[in-house]
Amino acid sequence: MVIRFSSIGDIVLTTPIVRCIKKQVKDVQVHYLTKKAFLPVLENNPYIDKVYSIKSDIAEVAAELKKENYDFIVDLHHNLRTMQVKRLLKQKSASFPKLNIEKWLMVNLKINKLPPQHIVDRYFETVGLLNVKNDGNGLDYFIPKQDEVDLNSIPQSHNKGYIAFVIGAKHYTKQLPEHKIISICRMIDTPIILLGGVEDVKKGENIKQALGDKIYNACGKYNINQSASLIKQAQKVISHDTGLMHIASAFKKDIISVWGNTIPEFGMFPYLPGAGSHIIQVKGLNCRPCSKLGYKACPKKHFACMEQISEVDIIDKLQ
Repeated sequence: MVIRFSSIGDIVLTTPIVRCIKKQVKDVQVHYLTKKAFLPVLENNPYIDKVYSIKSDIAEVAAELKKENYDFIVDLHHNLRTMQVKRLLKQKSASFPKLNIEKWLMVNLKINKLPPQHIVDRYFETVGLLNVKNDGNGLDYFIPKQDEVDLNSIPQSHNKGYIAFVIGAKHYTKQLPEHKIISICRMIDTPIILLGGVEDVKKGENIKQALGDKIYNACGKYNINQSASLIKQAQKVISHDTGLMHIASAFKKDIISVWGNTIPEFGMFPYLPGAGSHIIQVKGLNCRPCSKLGYKACPKKHFACMEQISEVDIIDKLQ
C-alpha cells in the first residue's frame, strides 16, 4: 500500500513510484490510501488496483485495511496520521525523509543544507527494499474519457490553440499579483485560458475585463480532470508552484513556472517537463524563502519575490 493523503501536486508526484512498483514487482497488487477530496487524481490510474480514501479519520477504513494483509507499506506522507496506519497494520514499511530540519534552516536562517535532489527521487528511497528503480519516464496523469474537454465547447477564438495560465495557488504568496498577470497576458499574442478554482473566478474576470476576448476565464468552471484536459491540450503553460504545474509536467508540456515565497530547492520543481521549460524567480532576496508553504499576505509587506518578477523575462522564455 502506498500512502499520500494530500494534495493534488504531491499526489501526482507519487505516480512514478506507483508505476514502477506495478511494473517491476512480480504479481503485485498496488493499493493507495488518500483523502476523499483527491480521489479523482487517482481513480483512473491503471497502475493502482484499489484506492482507499478517508474524509478525516483512519477509523473510517481501519477494518477494511486490516483485512488486506499488506506485505509492505510505502509511506510517502510521513506524518502522525500515517503513523496511525502503520501501527494499525503492523507490517513492514518505509517512510520518505521529509527534511523538516533542513527546510527549517533554509527558511529561518537561510542555511542551505537541502540535497540537490527532486522529491520524486527521494520518494524512490522508500522502495529500495523492493528493488524498485526509477524508470525515468516522469509523472503520470490519466483523464477519464468523460472529462476530456472538447475544444469545440470553448470559445471559437481559443479552440485553434492557446496558452494555459494557472493564476491560482493554495497560498497568496505563491501567486503573481493581478496587475502582473494582466501585464504578462497583454504581451502574449496567443489566446489565453485562465485556470484556477472557484476562489480565482473574480480575479479571472478582472483580467478578462482588462484584456477582452483574448482571455477565456475557465476558473471555477471545470473539475480537476477537466482542467487537466485543458492543460494537456495547451500549447504551453504558465503556472505558479501548484498542482496543475505538476499535472502539466505529467503531459511533458513546456512550463514557465513562477516562484514567489517558496523555492525550487525544496525539491518540488517541475519533474521532467517539456524541454522548453523554465523557472522564473527573484534570486538574492534575503527574506526568501519565508515559508516552506506560504502565507495569506507577505510578512514583510513589500512582496518583492513576486513584484520584482520580470514580465519581459517570462515572455522571452515563453517564446
